[in-house]
Amino acid sequence: MPSSFRGLPPIVWTIFAGTIINRLGYLVTPFLVFFLASRGVTGADTSYVLGALGAGNLLGPAVGGILADRIGRRPTMLIGLIGAASAQGALFLAPGVWTMAAAALLISAAGSTVSPAAFALLADAVDSDRRQRAYALFGWGVNIGTAVAGVLGGYLAAVGYWLLFAVDAGSMLLFALVVAVRLREPKRTPTTEAATDGIGYGVVLRDRLALLLLPLFGVQLFVYSLTEVALPLAIHDSGLSPAVYGAMAAVNAVLVVALQPFATARLARLPQLAVQSAGSALIALGVALTGLADGIAGYTLSVVVWSLGEVVVAGIAAGVIANLAPAHARGRYQGAFSWTWGVARFAALTLGVATYTTLGPATLWWTALLAGATTAAATLALTTRVTRRTTHTLAA
Repeated sequence: MPSSFRGLPPIVWTIFAGTIINRLGYLVTPFLVFFLASRGVTGADTSYVLGALGAGNLLGPAVGGILADRIGRRPTMLIGLIGAASAQGALFLAPGVWTMAAAALLISAAGSTVSPAAFALLADAVDSDRRQRAYALFGWGVNIGTAVAGVLGGYLAAVGYWLLFAVDAGSMLLFALVVAVRLREPKRTPTTEAATDGIGYGVVLRDRLALLLLPLFGVQLFVYSLTEVALPLAIHDSGLSPAVYGAMAAVNAVLVVALQPFATARLARLPQLAVQSAGSALIALGVALTGLADGIAGYTLSVVVWSLGEVVVAGIAAGVIANLAPAHARGRYQGAFSWTWGVARFAALTLGVATYTTLGPATLWWTALLAGATTAAATLALTTRVTRRTTHTLAA
């Protein structure tokens, strides 16, 4: 194991292992369109279910951040995992489009409450110098589980869609069991600040530096999310088969799983925002290169470039936000960050696709490059303020 992950406490490794288990069951969402078609749901009705799924990712993080600070990280994770597992069964058994949409909303809303609580728990467990590495390890677990799930999902879907739901729900319940049995939440002492700040998101909204960083990270996440949304459209429009997109996903998974631990070990010594800016610019360049690709070689090059950017930025944004947060509000700060991630993905699904289809692919690729380069530069410009703030927080 690379030195960057050595010395992390057992609670971090427990969350890492549980995350792999959970992501091994990330099967229903990638194959949801195919499942809906098998139930006779097509066209506009499919968009209602997918829209509900996206909307849940806006609701869940906000609730999860509040619950993590209010009732604790561990109970919030259990509520989210058990709730999402139950919603998987509800979606499979739902008799119509609107009940399917309601179940899809619950799946994403409950499932996305877990991340703010898990991220806050990681911040509680390690000091500021090791948080980037802890979050990078968490992300590595997500990628390992997702890579295996991609292969597993195709096989199970061919056997029967009920297996996708069974494995997905089962993996969530297994992670919940790990949380219940293996995780011990550090005791948090009530403070005067906690009483003054209340339980809402006012503490985040009053933080001017966080309000500058979160939109910058959000735009960068939007550009990255285009790899899930616009890349398959481009491959389709090039006359290539869906198998090519599957191959590109495999290239990304292999690169990230193989390189991320070693990259984290080397880059952890460098200033975080400088590394974040460089990686974000690399992602934007890779996404923009999609517009120049017209064959397998071109698409492979673009995927390699933005995958390297993904490796570079692993864990940094969440770590920076965690270091800005006062101890009593870590859940809400991570809730705000997770909500930003949800908004970015939702925007990619809506604005990204609309730009591609109405204004043309070239407009989208140039916009992605410009947005990525601009926000990378703006993020780098905040280095002094972030350093001054985090140094003051540690000294206090």
